[in-house]
Amino acid sequence: MNPTAKMRFSMRSTQRTTKCRHIGTTSSRVDQTMRLSDGRTLGYAEYGCETGHPLMLMHGYPQCRLEASALNHIFRQRGIRVIAPERPGFGLSTVQPNRRIMDWPADVQALAHHLSLSRFAIMGGSGGGPYALACARLLPQDMMSAVGIFAGAGNWKAGAHHMPWIYRVSMLAAEHWPAGLRGPLAFVVWMLRNGLNTQMATRRIDDYLLKDQDQHDESVEERRAQLLRVLFEPFAQGAGPAVYEAKLLSQDWGIEFGDITYNNLHIWHAGKDWNSPLPMTEYYVKLLSNSPSFKVFEADTHFTIHRHLDEILLELIPESS
Repeated sequence: MNPTAKMRFSMRSTQRTTKCRHIGTTSSRVDQTMRLSDGRTLGYAEYGCETGHPLMLMHGYPQCRLEASALNHIFRQRGIRVIAPERPGFGLSTVQPNRRIMDWPADVQALAHHLSLSRFAIMGGSGGGPYALACARLLPQDMMSAVGIFAGAGNWKAGAHHMPWIYRVSMLAAEHWPAGLRGPLAFVVWMLRNGLNTQMATRRIDDYLLKDQDQHDESVEERRAQLLRVLFEPFAQGAGPAVYEAKLLSQDWGIEFGDITYNNLHIWHAGKDWNSPLPMTEYYVKLLSNSPSFKVFEADTHFTIHRHLDEILLELIPESS
């Protein structure tokens, strides 16, 4: 971005911020729940601008409603109201027995009614990508202003050989020996929890957080506590939900891609994404009948594509410009 463009963006961001009632990251906003019609609890968080255009953000795998907290400053600058629901079994959301990816849009619609949202955008990141596609397939079209998939999980029908061997082994275990995967995953979470609570780890985390402290209002201590919550909240109900979702993501999603008629669909992917290899996304993009907007950031990986998030949000929600 050239200096003039940066100046224009900075001025727009300042103007949006002055009109925006910021959503605080207090427990009352990030630890919200609602009761669904079948008795389950759905957990969700809110970020960004209280008066902004609403965006339902589908978290990655294995994550929860808190994943979006690291991007709160961007949502504020863009003047977007982000609602981040978490899928069954993660964080505050109770388990849904035998759930399917195609069950998710009903929960999203229930949350929209709960929040009195008549129209909103949807974006699914990483493992949330298939869930965003399910919404594009099943939600009323006039309810969605746009649907985006950001470095979304690839479709395994393209061929498991595209995935790293460790993922192939994990997915086989999730399907055929879930107990054998739950144990090691729970042990890894336990090791991380204990290791990151040591004095040495605390110092290193604080040094890392100090590097971009200027972008945040919270103290280093608050951000460290937030980071640890982001890491471990997905496993509040154990490792079982993560194992079950690994199985869902690696099997047939239940989505007939040719039946998706929603025509404001955007897909962004990284050319060097080994976590979700590009051919596995290209596979289902070719099957979509609605000619979605598909952009590949050739030089990026699964973990660097976020640097284009401002550009992506502007494309997804032009009202935020």
